[in-house]
Amino acid sequence: MSNRAGIGMTSGRTRARMIERLREQGIRDEVVLDAMHAVPRHLFVDEALASRAYDDSPLPIGHGQTISQPWVVARMTELARAGKGLTSVLEIGTGCGYQTAVLARVAEKVWSVERIGALVAKARRCLQSLKINNVALKHGDGSRDLDETLQVDAIVITAGTTHVPDALFAYLRTGGRMVLPLARSDDERGTQRLTVVTTTPSGPKQQILDAVRFVPLLPGLA
Repeated sequence: MSNRAGIGMTSGRTRARMIERLREQGIRDEVVLDAMHAVPRHLFVDEALASRAYDDSPLPIGHGQTISQPWVVARMTELARAGKGLTSVLEIGTGCGYQTAVLARVAEKVWSVERIGALVAKARRCLQSLKINNVALKHGDGSRDLDETLQVDAIVITAGTTHVPDALFAYLRTGGRMVLPLARSDDERGTQRLTVVTTTPSGPKQQILDAVRFVPLLPGLA
């Protein structure tokens, strides 16, 4: 964790090239781009994969999980922000903590839930090494009610599902946004689309966007 700045393929110059690529891929929110530039992705992957940390591809982080490609992290953060400041965000699926760290740069407070205990410990180490102290991590089952008293501006779910989790949707303030990879239950191919569900006084409104691929949202603890 000592090499925060990075050298060679993990250097600041490499990170700057990633930001230019994100712009070319359509990311427009400069707050999000600044956050992506500020968070050293190579610290969140195994040392053997550090030279690939700024490629636009997912990478394995163990336990059958992956760190999402930079474009997906930027896109989900951009959708959660919707051009506005965020007071509080709930993340389901901490993983190694990279998306968490980016959200922590654009929100005042982040609550993040991960079902795999070893990944909670890994994420905590990474976040502490970067002195990120506005994140609360929880080892819990993000597929169900969290038994918490929360009201948040946005929920980011980093695992695929076939339905909007109603128990989590209840944590959104009016006007809040849930961003998640959603697949139709009758789609045999399991095609996932990034989906934004917004709370309104007249009920939830859904916007279906980019095609993505995420590991499934699973119940229980590990």
